Amino acid sequence: MKDKKSYNVILFKAVSYALKAEKILKKENLPHKLIPVPKHISSDCGVCLMVHLDVKDKILATLGGKVDIEDVRPLAE
Repeated sequence: MKDKKSYNVILFKAVSYALKAEKILKKENLPHKLIPVPKHISSDCGVCLMVHLDVKDKILATLGGKVDIEDVRPLAE
């Protein structure tokens, strides 16, 4: 990974939402990576999607109305 400040994480209420979002993004050929939720964001077990800032808006638009997103946060704090 290059610069953590160039990435956001998309958080979901359940792992199933994250997996559904990943499936949608793969189908649309949009770059993303499924990662464990960083400890500085949440101590809960779970996964989130890491996305580059360059494609964040397009990814959010693609997922809009299809998957419930809990939050979008910077990867680095």
